[in-house]
Amino acid sequence: MCANLLHLATIFILVVCGYCSSEDKFYEELLLKPLHSQQLYAYFQFSTLWDAPTKSESFQHCHLFPRALGEIVGRYDIQELHISLTGGLWRYENWGYPIVDAAPGVELWTWFKPDASDIDRQWKELANSLSGLLCASLNFIDDSNSLSPEYSLRPTGVVQNLPLNSSHLRFAALPREIVCTENLTPWKKLLPCDSKKGLASLLNSGSIHNTRYHSLSLNLRSICKNINCESSMLELKQSVSLVYDYLILGSRNWSFRKLFGQGLLEFCPLATSSDIYVDVTTNSSTPFKITPTPNDIITSKRGGDERILAKYDIKQMKGNVLNIAATYPSKEMVSLNAPPPLHANQYIAGFGQQFGEIVTKIYNNHWDSLDVLLLENLPWYVPVYLHTLKIHSNGLVQKPIHKKFIPGKQRVRPYYLEILLRLPPKSVTVVSIDFDYVFLKWQEYPPDANHGFYIGSSIITSYLPLARNFSGLPLDGTLIASSFNASRSGYLVQVRTETMLITLPTPDFSMPYNVICLACTVVALAFGPLHNITTKRLVLKVPKQIKLIDRLKQLFSKKVKSD
Repeated sequence: MCANLLHLATIFILVVCGYCSSEDKFYEELLLKPLHSQQLYAYFQFSTLWDAPTKSESFQHCHLFPRALGEIVGRYDIQELHISLTGGLWRYENWGYPIVDAAPGVELWTWFKPDASDIDRQWKELANSLSGLLCASLNFIDDSNSLSPEYSLRPTGVVQNLPLNSSHLRFAALPREIVCTENLTPWKKLLPCDSKKGLASLLNSGSIHNTRYHSLSLNLRSICKNINCESSMLELKQSVSLVYDYLILGSRNWSFRKLFGQGLLEFCPLATSSDIYVDVTTNSSTPFKITPTPNDIITSKRGGDERILAKYDIKQMKGNVLNIAATYPSKEMVSLNAPPPLHANQYIAGFGQQFGEIVTKIYNNHWDSLDVLLLENLPWYVPVYLHTLKIHSNGLVQKPIHKKFIPGKQRVRPYYLEILLRLPPKSVTVVSIDFDYVFLKWQEYPPDANHGFYIGSSIITSYLPLARNFSGLPLDGTLIASSFNASRSGYLVQVRTETMLITLPTPDFSMPYNVICLACTVVALAFGPLHNITTKRLVLKVPKQIKLIDRLKQLFSKKVKSD
């Protein structure tokens, strides 16, 4: 009887596992790309595809999809989720465009389902849940720093109900958040193989945080299951972007052991494919030799740009430790770098502690005009005035095609500004707006009040006609390989500017300390005498009577001593 039950249980487990494995697939990829400014770009991508409806019941039984994240998605009626934790700034003018763009700090934006109710409450609870999942300070996200952009952040996946209602979108940023090891560890636990096997085993905290730029991202959306898009499936992409500096490495020669502290031992057994791509396009101008010999050489032509990549199939490894290395000649060669068609920067102008100005410079290096969308998310303690908005292109006043402005409210909502511009060819467009320095309540200052307050990055969205310096994935693609020979009529790009640091009028927080010290000193000096007076008993001491004979003896003894 027991043998029959064990046999039936074994058959049931095999059937269930076979059913689950046919529903979801997992892919791991790594792209290594030398940059023109003496840096190396390393991009890890882990993709999970799951053919399951986005219902709360579906996430109770997961095979490759992380159940911890699935329960959050099902509970809060999430249609699309994007979160990034970034340290450092991506230099567009020198490095081109990354595969996944991210602003310094933490950035979170979510599309809720059309039938979701009480979105403000769900948004707050979602931030708290993700805060616990990723060990980040997302619990500081609330209505006072969240907004619903109408044009910039559109869904990247399949949308069932049209037209879109931006009231189901929430966006927030915490530019001051610092990314560290405590974020990387729970992020890796969402992977099917954790960090024990596969490409995730290269993500050692001691190695990846010693970079000029590092970013963790998590993107969830629905994609078409087939060409006709008759049904949809879930796509979860976890990515890590790293930029290594050759000065930190010590030389231009790099290897897995030098970058990640170890070689690659084996692939993830749950992965459908495990591939590594090395961009060798610059080998013609700056020659270098890579070892071992790649399994394949791929030539990709996309939007007028041609790339050559060496491909390594990890599943063809035969028990050897893979240590891909690049060796440059001893004589250094400098290659010219063509700036990307679109990049921007942002800074604060003005003087004094009463008025200021936020300036955004947008550079159009293309030979034709470009339409861009500028999104500004300004905190409530930086009051801006729409009538002071000024736009100049090459010194000439320019009018926006469209603009939307929602003024902020103190301690309730931030300032929201979205502008549609047409940039002239080969131009520099300056967008500026004035603001006031305001006083805050003393409880609203952070512990290091004199450090200042951060203002999040601006988001600039455009549709580029060429793919020069562009390495992003197409919207209809999942893997890095889907970007090879993927020419389109245009290429969607988003550029994040720098975060800004503003110093508001700050009270002298040392005064309470001085007052406390002075008060304690006065109390201590006054307490001692008062305590002695009120607690000690005063007893009258009666002098002892001395006889006449004893007095005479004392008198004669004094005279004898004096003689």
